Amino acid sequence: MPLERPDSPRHSRRGSVAFLVAAVSMAMLGLSFAAVPLYRLFCSATGFGGTPRAASAAPLEKGQRQLTVRFDANVAPGLPWKFAPETPQIRLHTGETATVYYKALNESGRETAARAAFNVSPDSAGAYFNKIACFCFDEQRLGPSETREMPVLFYLDPSLEIDLAMEGVHTVTLSYTFFALKAPRGEKTAEVREPKRDISPP
Repeated sequence: MPLERPDSPRHSRRGSVAFLVAAVSMAMLGLSFAAVPLYRLFCSATGFGGTPRAASAAPLEKGQRQLTVRFDANVAPGLPWKFAPETPQIRLHTGETATVYYKALNESGRETAARAAFNVSPDSAGAYFNKIACFCFDEQRLGPSETREMPVLFYLDPSLEIDLAMEGVHTVTLSYTFFALKAPRGEKTAEVREPKRDISPP
């Protein structure tokens, strides 16, 4: 069988196909890395899947409906924290801003870092739950045995009053789960060491 010349049309076509396959593979890889942050951005902007929306300011007018907002707290396995809301629930009108506090305690003898994932239930309420300030926007670091109060400033959008899916909803639950973050390479968390005791005879 005669060898194919490098400058032959068939050889050129094969090279083009190989380049195209490699380019598509790299594009798919890039999209897979971008998918997670893009999905989070989409959820935050639309309230999809019960994700609370981020807001820059409170609405100018209050609504007529009053709802109960419950607060839930969870810690994923591997994170030595205690985490709980200081108030289990409140009642407020739509358009009314409220600030509630969660409290976190690092029960370990070293610094630990974590980030909170969050959602609202029922899912239909996610589009109307607006957070102006929240500890979940940033990574949280607690030193050994450190306790911290973490505020959440939010409101329920008055436009929920004209949504038929929200007509029978009287209670909304805001839920957080803290997940441990790994320390960056080369960075060691601070360990607490007990001072050495002098056990020599007097």
